[in-house]
Amino acid sequence: MMTLDGALKATPLIAILRGLDPDRAVAVAEVLVEAGFRVIEVPLNSPAPLTSIERIAQRLGDDALVGAGTVLTETDMASVSDAGGRIIVAPNMNPALGAAAVAKGLAWCPGVMTPTEAFAALDIGAQVLKLFPAEMIPPKAVAAMRAVLPREALVAAVGGITPKGMAAYRTAGTDAFGLGSALFKPDYSLEDIATRARRFVAAAVDLEGTV
Repeated sequence: MMTLDGALKATPLIAILRGLDPDRAVAVAEVLVEAGFRVIEVPLNSPAPLTSIERIAQRLGDDALVGAGTVLTETDMASVSDAGGRIIVAPNMNPALGAAAVAKGLAWCPGVMTPTEAFAALDIGAQVLKLFPAEMIPPKAVAAMRAVLPREALVAAVGGITPKGMAAYRTAGTDAFGLGSALFKPDYSLEDIATRARRFVAAAVDLEGTV
């Protein structure tokens, strides 16, 4: 079974599909997987997000990990799990939610901005530290935090990431990137999403070997 760290090692990109319509969920996910994405996040403030997660998991569960973003409560976490989601992404670091998600065998990815939050999240069992919003955490700050974090800790920059902006974050020690409106908006055509996805994947390939 695919793991989150394995998926991110294959392609260090997380597709954040905020506003995804369930009727387009499978088609959009197929375009992303074809481009090389292996992690798909449907924020819970999207239309009928659990339906989208369930449909993507059923159709593409062998090829990609799907989960939810903007997960704020344990009740929502349980609903995501019931729909087939395996990743719980939050904008904040909620210890109770994290402990419940880890106990359920889900990959918990909390939003953090400080070393205190980061170490607390790792102690609970966070699989990925989501540096959010990245617009407020420039590469220099990432490098400073990376210097004190365990080498094995996975760090993802999320917020305002573009293909051109990835290199500086990777040099600073970022392992992965969460991609929002630069990759997907509800009104983007499938062709547009495919083009954007390929650009991000090509940029990620160019980062290989960057320290």
